Amino acid sequence: MTLEKSIDEKKQSLRDEALRNRGLMRLTYEDIENLGKLFFKHIEIAEDTVIAGYWPKDREFDIRPFLDTLLEKNITCALPVVDDKSRVLGFARWNNDIKLVPGKFGIAQPEINDETDWLEPDVFLVPLLAFDRKGHRLGFGGGYYDATLAHYREKKDVKAIGIAYAEQACLFHLPFDDHDMVLDWVITPQAAHSF
Repeated sequence: MTLEKSIDEKKQSLRDEALRNRGLMRLTYEDIENLGKLFFKHIEIAEDTVIAGYWPKDREFDIRPFLDTLLEKNITCALPVVDDKSRVLGFARWNNDIKLVPGKFGIAQPEINDETDWLEPDVFLVPLLAFDRKGHRLGFGGGYYDATLAHYREKKDVKAIGIAYAEQACLFHLPFDDHDMVLDWVITPQAAHSF
C-alpha cells in the first residue's frame, strides 16, 4: 500500500464520520450573527474587495444570511461555478437580483449568460467537513477548492476563510497531501482562528 493511498483512505474514513456528525449540528440566528461580528472584527475588507461565498448544500454551514449582510454593506459577492474542464472554480457576480440555477452536484449557482460578470475574488469563504489547529481542512475530496486557492495564490494575495460549526474542529492533525491548501482563517460562531 502506498503512502498516498493510505492518506486517501484516512481522509475518506474521516469524511464519513464528519458527515455523520454534521448531520446533528444546528444553527441559530445568534450563531449567524456572531459569525458576522467575528468576521468583520478580524478580516479587513477594502472598498473594492470581492468575496467568494458559497451556496450551502445539505448541512453545510448556511452563510446565506451573512451573504445578505455583505450585500447590504455594498460588498461585491460572487458564487462558484464548476467548469467540467478544470478543477479551478470560476466565480460569477451574485446579488439578490441574479437568478440562481442548479449547477454541477446540484449546487445553486448564478445563471450563466451573456451578461454574466466573471470576477476574481480576494476573499474566499470555504465550506468544510472538518478543520484542525494548523488550518488544514477536510472537504468532500473533489479538490476544487485546493486547485482554486493554488491558482489564485499564484496570481495575488488572497485570504481563504473556512466557515464552520465549532464542533467541526479536530483535536488531532488531519491527514494532508502536498496539494492540500492551508486556510488562513477558520471562523465559527464562537471564535476566529488564524493560521
